[in-house]
Amino acid sequence: MSQPTPTVSVIKMFASREDIYVREAKGRYTNWRWACVWLTQLVFYGLPWLSWNERQAVLFELGSRKFYLFGVVLWPQDLIYLALLLIICAYALFLFTAVAGRVWCGFSCPQTVYTEIFMWVERKIEGTRSARMRLDKQAWSLSKSARKSAKHAVWAAIGLWTGFTFAGYFTPIHTLAAEVVALALGPWQSFWILFYGFATYGNAGWMREQVCRHMCPYARFQSSMFDRDTLIVSYDKARGEPRGALSKTTAKPAAQGACIDCSMCVQVCPTGIDIRNGLQYDCIGCAACVDACDSVMDKIGAPRGLVRFTTENALKNKFSPKQIRQRALRPRVLLYSVILAAIVVAFLGSLLTRMPLKLNVIRDRGSMAREAENGAIENVYRLQVMNTDEIAHRYRIVVSGMDGIALATPDEVALQGAESRSIPATVRVAHGSGAPGANKIAFELKAINDDSVRVKEKASFFVPR
Repeated sequence: MSQPTPTVSVIKMFASREDIYVREAKGRYTNWRWACVWLTQLVFYGLPWLSWNERQAVLFELGSRKFYLFGVVLWPQDLIYLALLLIICAYALFLFTAVAGRVWCGFSCPQTVYTEIFMWVERKIEGTRSARMRLDKQAWSLSKSARKSAKHAVWAAIGLWTGFTFAGYFTPIHTLAAEVVALALGPWQSFWILFYGFATYGNAGWMREQVCRHMCPYARFQSSMFDRDTLIVSYDKARGEPRGALSKTTAKPAAQGACIDCSMCVQVCPTGIDIRNGLQYDCIGCAACVDACDSVMDKIGAPRGLVRFTTENALKNKFSPKQIRQRALRPRVLLYSVILAAIVVAFLGSLLTRMPLKLNVIRDRGSMAREAENGAIENVYRLQVMNTDEIAHRYRIVVSGMDGIALATPDEVALQGAESRSIPATVRVAHGSGAPGANKIAFELKAINDDSVRVKEKASFFVPR
């Protein structure tokens, strides 16, 4: 007797991804989102092409360790400014999140911006939401292949142009463009153009909401910055429930809520959630559902605001817009604002009053001291001088701290704009000057044509015992 064939069941550990066909939304928040798209991309794509003092306005030259930001030249020693800038960005994010939730994610995040651009391309080539759904269900044909190929070709072109622009912040973009035309790109330029281009193509074209759901850490800890007075995209359950479809023949029941269950808010959501289920970490705060719901309310002659930016306390206590604005100035927001303002003032003040000259003094380790003519004692140093200004300067070197101390090497040096140079300096004192051992001295470097540009650095002069 034959044994029955055992049945095999497959248990999936993760749910398969459902395709999201996003419907185009129209309204004030969509207009704001597109304004952010234009603003961010004009800045990103345009900055490398701007010139400043016959050079690229924004350029990070890693090889020469110089960072040009319009009229400011930063060096590795200026890393504190990068730290301050990151702190400013962090506190600004905390402030915006405490006030208006994930407004950064919904309007200005690069993932959102490029996804919006890629979806626009998709709509132009493949059609509306229903047309795209029908196209994906069709068998492969010449027409379908042509549409899909055209879409991916445009996506790839946008990704490569984005990668090229990114590389243009680290290699002069005019030089980079000439190398691309001549097919003479170096290995690192090629790698970063292709890597950043592929990341843009993959994240905005294929992964989309998966980046926001599973890869972005901000979605996971955003709730710690929310409170009951944070503005978030919310569904007014008291007004909308119970839901019910709108009938063309019969009057709307008195007990029925304002929501006609049209699912437009779900169709326009880029992450595919239903905002009527309450606050979810998947919600990026783009307010596309607000525009969709408002347009439906306009069509059926109902007041707008069934889905809107509001707070949990406002929904519960029926606060007016004036009361919502008043409660926005709460201790957390005020604290973030004060801290952010203080850091910004300190950052700008330090940057504007920054001395465009740097000096490092290094002793010659090969010889602590040596005897010169007439019994004089000499010490040898290496002065690392950096002119962080955009214009050339001539500097005078002055040494002080001991009786009769003087330079035995030339006391003037000329540097071009944004130039760094190592200068040997020999310091001499007369026999009998100073105490045996290390004596404190100082080197001062000052611009001959600008007395306000000067810097002083401590050192030590060794006298043999």
